[in-house]
Amino acid sequence: MEKKNNNPTKISSLSQFHSLFKLPKPLHPLISLVDNTKLVIDADLTNNHFLLDFYKISYKYSTNGKMGYGQGYYDFNEGGLMFTSPNQLIFTDNQEGIEYFGYTLLFHSDFIRNYPLGKNIKKYGFFSYDTNEALHLSDSEKTTITGLLTSIDSELHTAIDEMSQDVIVSYIDVLLNYSNRFYKRQFITRKTISNDLLTKVEETLGNYLDNAETLKRGLPTVDFLASQINVSSHYLSDMLRNLTGQNAQQHIHSKLIEKSKDFLMTTNLSVAEIAYQLGFEYPQSFSKLFKKKTNLTPLEFKNSLN
Repeated sequence: MEKKNNNPTKISSLSQFHSLFKLPKPLHPLISLVDNTKLVIDADLTNNHFLLDFYKISYKYSTNGKMGYGQGYYDFNEGGLMFTSPNQLIFTDNQEGIEYFGYTLLFHSDFIRNYPLGKNIKKYGFFSYDTNEALHLSDSEKTTITGLLTSIDSELHTAIDEMSQDVIVSYIDVLLNYSNRFYKRQFITRKTISNDLLTKVEETLGNYLDNAETLKRGLPTVDFLASQINVSSHYLSDMLRNLTGQNAQQHIHSKLIEKSKDFLMTTNLSVAEIAYQLGFEYPQSFSKLFKKKTNLTPLEFKNSLN
């Protein structure tokens, strides 16, 4: 679909967001909960790109609509929970006659800065997931999430006191913990899809490590691997961690060690030659990784075979 505007619009405040989408002024300058049915997307905003200067957690569903998320479109027929962090690109697609239901929670990093969540929020990789990696909720999970969002809304409409921020931050913390649990459930219930992706990962890594031309580019990276199987790097790491117990970087390192063992067992190449064959810039880096993974230097491993 053609995009009308390739230059993203920076939205720095919740007030600016509310004004842009024809919403009443936010009840709090740093946090807002929006009823998605109240969002008004003018024709001149359709397909526009936006960079938000705050976190966005959105539960949306529609009977016949799609909306931009990450680099593509997401079908909301089943409903989904999505997360974007500050300065992550999003865009709108307001099809005629389409109405989205659910809620959108917006909060600035300053709102949680003085709480443990201010630092811990970085551990939730799903804030960097891509379009096809939204969280699909079961009926009971929908009840849990919408209940938490409703509680936040109720707190925002209650007279603010010295405990208001503590209570709301605690609700956000619980919401993210539940979301983390539900994503782990999704990796399990969609195990067939995840296993297919794992197979693609293995094939991609194998082809890369078996090809002298690709290895001239250097070591395979997580970003490269994710791009080859069309998922985000954070989603790839979380999926592999749930399936294999290793994140994407650890998985790549394990494959490098396996390949290096093949060289050590079946060739007379020196350690330096093997390092360069595998794409390492410096032999010392290869030896350090091998020692870390096996508790042996490459030469000690080779000698142990005799």
